[in-house]
Amino acid sequence: MADDPEEKPPEEEEKEEAPKKKKKKVVRRRKTKKERENPITTAVRLAVESGKVEYGARTGVLASLKGKAKLFVVAGNTPADVREKVQNYAKISKIPVISFEGSSMELGSVCGRPFPVSVLSVYEEGTSNIMKLAKK
Repeated sequence: MADDPEEKPPEEEEKEEAPKKKKKKVVRRRKTKKERENPITTAVRLAVESGKVEYGARTGVLASLKGKAKLFVVAGNTPADVREKVQNYAKISKIPVISFEGSSMELGSVCGRPFPVSVLSVYEEGTSNIMKLAKK
């Protein structure tokens, strides 16, 4: 039996079977209509992932008073008094403000947070193009 040329030792059989494994396919998540249409959502997500940001209206007002923030993103359902306060301080400090069309829950989910975000203060944009969108 050991002289039989067709029989291979068990080690060689295992080596031959290894390359036959199937490669896993990369499945990409389909973008929703809002994500395709609105470049602000992708820019906000990139800024959160690669830059420095803070959440909340109070921190946004403080950042505008100190002049540290470069940009504010305000949710669509932010109360009028908070929105006006942030916009007034931003105007004084010459900081651009982007109004996010969705609700604060949607802005929170775009940022990857499980809570509503009414104001997003951007200190460093990272690899996103959010500053270019603010100038438009």
